[in-house]
Amino acid sequence: MARIAREGVPWFLALAGLSGLSLLLRRPRLAAVSGALSSAALWFFRDPHREPVLDREVLVSPADGVVVTVRYLTEYEDFPGPVYRVGIFMRVFDVHVNRAPVSGRVLKVAEAWGEKLPAQWEKAFQCNEKRFYWLERDDGLPVLMVQVAGLLARRTVSYVRPGDEILAGDRVGLIKLGSRVEVFFPAEGARILVREGHRVRAGETPLALVPWRRA
Repeated sequence: MARIAREGVPWFLALAGLSGLSLLLRRPRLAAVSGALSSAALWFFRDPHREPVLDREVLVSPADGVVVTVRYLTEYEDFPGPVYRVGIFMRVFDVHVNRAPVSGRVLKVAEAWGEKLPAQWEKAFQCNEKRFYWLERDDGLPVLMVQVAGLLARRTVSYVRPGDEILAGDRVGLIKLGSRVEVFFPAEGARILVREGHRVRAGETPLALVPWRRA
């Protein structure tokens, strides 16, 4: 049985408690509805085990869902050169826990407030509430992971802080009720392994091969 993310525990306990109380008060319909919702909370906040990818040059998917964007950008933010951008749309029924795409360390975590547009819209990446994770792979490769809140997702959650050491596939955060995750990485020498429309699994599906930087 999959574990449940800690953010889902209060929802499950509250709804299960309401179901039990409704039975005591002889309100079977309310008990049935709240019981069904408590089961839904277990499903929505499930946090299944994932097998890590052992190849240090593989950049793995940070989210469960469907690849909606694969783009080559000539420049982006402070990256020293062209980058690839891969965007993954998380449906409400997908696993909401996000995982590290590479092994290394967390350099910075920051939030940006914004709107609540549907996450599958391209405009959502520019306008919606976001949480940024600046990561550095063990060879110095810069990687940016961005959680994007959507129409139903009301909050992004971070499990890591600047300075934390991470392994590819480690849990780094969660978006409540699905949404979108973007990842940016240097394009030089990289080989993209997915296309738009592909379904991916957090911590397991390779998105790209990025050569190890020599010391």
